[in-house]
Amino acid sequence: MGKVRNAETIRGEKMGTNGKTTGNQIKVVFRNEELAPVNRDKIISSRMKALDNESGALKELESLVGLDEVKKLVYEIYAFLTIRKLREEQGLYNSPHMFHMVFKGNPGTGKTTVARILGKLFKDMGILEKGHLIEVERADLVGEYIGHTASKTRDIIKKALGGVLFIDEAYSLVRGGEKDFGKECIDTLIKSLEDDRKQLIVILAGYNEEMDYFLSCNPGLPSRFPIKLDFPDYPINQLIEIADSMCNEQAYHLSQEARFLIRKLLNKEQEEGTDHFSNARYVRNMIEKAIRQQAIRIVTDPAVREVSKNMLMELRAQDFERE
Repeated sequence: MGKVRNAETIRGEKMGTNGKTTGNQIKVVFRNEELAPVNRDKIISSRMKALDNESGALKELESLVGLDEVKKLVYEIYAFLTIRKLREEQGLYNSPHMFHMVFKGNPGTGKTTVARILGKLFKDMGILEKGHLIEVERADLVGEYIGHTASKTRDIIKKALGGVLFIDEAYSLVRGGEKDFGKECIDTLIKSLEDDRKQLIVILAGYNEEMDYFLSCNPGLPSRFPIKLDFPDYPINQLIEIADSMCNEQAYHLSQEARFLIRKLLNKEQEEGTDHFSNARYVRNMIEKAIRQQAIRIVTDPAVREVSKNMLMELRAQDFERE
């Protein structure tokens, strides 16, 4: 690859292979002898790779298992922010831009983790002052009488200023119908999306179908949340990789028999479980329970005369079989 000479943004219609437009997008093109296809590897090359040293958020994102499409979109956001920064350095005008988002997917698919990383990224790029994450749900926002909800919502928004407000199970705000106080919360939130857009990013999260319904209930919401990210369920191989990572973080490791059993249990859970499989959360609960069972096994085994380091670290299949 030749030396990259300069970079520019192109805003317009994306052309499909049949010559028809497929929608608006923002692209970052690195120019050399000719135009090269834009992908994640290109985005983090050259100038982008240099700026990567300024943000540990991207390294944290890349360390996550799977989430390839999520990572791709986050890198596109990073590219866009980078070009805005370069334009600002050259005295060029940057139009106001909204970064409010909708995260859709089952539990344990990385939504909260990615939201926290985005907060750090937006801080590193100068979009947010603090970059902290405030995670809330319906009970934190909705009050018990008229006027109480607006006050509670404003207090939460005030805490989130300078960072990211993450509303989990956001669809629950409309579950009570027209007379529910959740509507008061949404109205207060919509006002803040405009008033505080320079110092607040709001992320709404929840199950796919429920979030689609939630957005359809208020015609003003979809346009105010221009970035939408789908978090798919992890395939079995990635869940095993997540299990290994969780064990390593706590100085444990899985025996081959334990790994085989976990794969069998995960297959069964995905095939026989509900549509809302809890993914990495399910794996974490499984690992934490096995760690407790391992402790019981070692302490109560009369054959154990001396406890070795490997015994303390190894999780065996029997630790996952006990109720």
